Amino acid sequence: MKRLFLLLTLFTLLPFLSTAATANEEELAQAIANAKTPEEKGLAIAKMADYRDTGWQSQEVEMLMILRNRQGQESKRNMRMRTMEVAGDGDKSLSIFDTPRDIKGTAMLTWSHALKSDDQWLYLPALKRVKRIASANKSGPFMGSEFAFEDLASQEVKKYTYKYLLDEFYNGTDCYVVERYPAYENSGYTRQVGWIDKEHFNPQKTVYYDRKNALLKTLNAMGYRQYLGKYWRTEKMIMENHQTGKSTVLTWDEYKFDMDFTDRDFDKTTLKRVR
Repeated sequence: MKRLFLLLTLFTLLPFLSTAATANEEELAQAIANAKTPEEKGLAIAKMADYRDTGWQSQEVEMLMILRNRQGQESKRNMRMRTMEVAGDGDKSLSIFDTPRDIKGTAMLTWSHALKSDDQWLYLPALKRVKRIASANKSGPFMGSEFAFEDLASQEVKKYTYKYLLDEFYNGTDCYVVERYPAYENSGYTRQVGWIDKEHFNPQKTVYYDRKNALLKTLNAMGYRQYLGKYWRTEKMIMENHQTGKSTVLTWDEYKFDMDFTDRDFDKTTLKRVR
């Protein structure tokens, strides 16, 4: 998936989604309606969400990140994010910090994959070096936020197994509730439970459980707007950590599409020269 499972993008985040759907919308709708097991229905819902958000090719967006500690004190960071769909694999994304001054120029490059570990690199301008994020560290926090590195890669359908739980209204929206389980090593989660609206298949909420299967955090996505007559993007996401009392708010603005990005815009040398 291109969006974070209840999100992003991010980056999207964002909140299912992947590349190149193989069935049309009618066939996917029938698969949901005719599923014989909760596992079949959960997978069919994930594939439909993927289908609904495939084909936008490239986008760029400005983002404000607000970090809040247990006492409610805030710090703010401004970022830009560029993303490109990749046929037959996960998306490529580049996130660049513009403020505050002490982290200006910090950038993270992600090559998402469907069936193997994602590749991620972080450029630290103070050290003038690129640091590879090891697979074992993907569950760690991204730049002090409540988003883990693994949350920021595109959420490919094949990265998880699924189970439909029930239908439920959330904030007045009729949703499918689907549980998913990471199929890749070194995830910081045992499972995630997501509320997906039945009309547009946009993620509304995701609840994350840690490696001990204890409640860890909740992500809420809100303020969806449609672009290019088809693709929905959230304007605000809130990730709340129930174990630490901290939270991170992400707001997006100025979505742009058809950016004519190429693979050269997402190679490792780009990290050192990005502005």
